Amino acid sequence: MKKTEIILGIDPGTQLMGFALLRIENNQPQVILMDVLKLTKEKDIYARLDMIHSKVCELIKLYQPSTFAIEAPFFGKNVQSMLKLGRAQGVAIAAAMQAKMTVTEYSPKKVKQSITGNGNADKDQVWKMLQRILNIEEKPQYFDATDALAVALCHHYQTSSVMGKAIKGLKGWDDFIAKNPGRVKK
Repeated sequence: MKKTEIILGIDPGTQLMGFALLRIENNQPQVILMDVLKLTKEKDIYARLDMIHSKVCELIKLYQPSTFAIEAPFFGKNVQSMLKLGRAQGVAIAAAMQAKMTVTEYSPKKVKQSITGNGNADKDQVWKMLQRILNIEEKPQYFDATDALAVALCHHYQTSSVMGKAIKGLKGWDDFIAKNPGRVKK
């Protein structure tokens, strides 16, 4: 693993998009930036998508992150909201791919589990744990920013741990068995 890397974490949204940059130096995470992009002043959805794309491109250009982590959409009951959220996520991913970055998605449950040990933790519990782990004093105005930071830290934990490396790229037990036939006992 490289001695220093920068992770760009994104919490996609159509009202607010959370973003955070986390520097990992000698396996120690440090917050570079955590904030939100407010999209509510723009009524047109396509203008909002353009704002998301522009912001992600700007962050990539300014901070040159090595990896990109994004929260996968939560499957709710409102189909229209899901479609809008999926578009926002897609535009952010497209900006990262355009910059030839590695993209990794994490479910909200996986992010919460990585940070707090509880996949059902609420946003305040996640924030309090981030404060402790990263020695952050000031509470941001929006949880979207802390959610993005949690995504970035989750990515660090998943890619720096022995187990995270072992399971990366596997698509379930069938894939594991196919890639590790010598480990199957009959």
